Amino acid sequence: MIPSARAWTPEEDLVGFFGPESVTWLVHADPVFSVGGLRALLLQALHPVAMDGVATFSEGFRTDPWPRLARTAAYVDTLTFGTRREALRAVRRVRGLHRRLAGVEAASGRAYRVDDPDLLLWVHCCEVDSLLDVARRAGVVTDADGDRYVAEQVTAAVLVGCTEADVPATTGELADYFARVRPQLRLTPAARDAMRLVVTPPMPAWVRFLTPARPAWGSLASLAVATLPQWARRMYSLPGFGLTDAAATATLRGFRQGMLALPARARRSPIVRAGFARVARAEPASA
Repeated sequence: MIPSARAWTPEEDLVGFFGPESVTWLVHADPVFSVGGLRALLLQALHPVAMDGVATFSEGFRTDPWPRLARTAAYVDTLTFGTRREALRAVRRVRGLHRRLAGVEAASGRAYRVDDPDLLLWVHCCEVDSLLDVARRAGVVTDADGDRYVAEQVTAAVLVGCTEADVPATTGELADYFARVRPQLRLTPAARDAMRLVVTPPMPAWVRFLTPARPAWGSLASLAVATLPQWARRMYSLPGFGLTDAAATATLRGFRQGMLALPARARRSPIVRAGFARVARAEPASA
């Protein structure tokens, strides 16, 4: 059930569902968040029913994936860094869209709704696992922070429609979840297409030839693939992708250091910047 805005104080509304002291803010504000987001998309595509929903209902995704990627990023940013009211508005929009969508996955014959709790849980767990994995590798968080992050993210899962009792609340439970689900996963033609879109998305000719967008994106996508679990890389027939785990981690850390050298405006979305600014303005009043 989506909570009522009357259930919290103005101060709680201001800091959002997580707040600046959370591991969630630390992970989601870091430059390697973008690598984790792409890794999550690649993992999510391996669930044939979840991928069927994307292929069937994401109009124009194959020819122009950018609007959907931007909407997904904005949703996660708002849920994390927005006020609680802003986050709930985003949640209601997403749940309203999901509620109207249903289909049948051809290979299994499974009839599904996009908001089936097990599908929502799969998407959630792929996101949490991916964002935490790259944050650990890059040195953003320690292993000890992992359980805190997974536990904090139960809130995000329940808000979008997952059943709370089913949502992993520790890193151990998250690993057990993937072990249970792996037999259901397959590399379908739709998943293969999604992987190609993530690695080499369509770009206008002027962007490809007159800007560094193509090589920059290629580096980002290569890191996302290289940080996938080995079993997922094997499913994509990309077991090594040219990098060992140690090399992928070292490259990820180098990417992070390069991004941290840029001003915050260049590496953080307006939603993230607004969240930090809002909390900073409130600090003197609450001190």
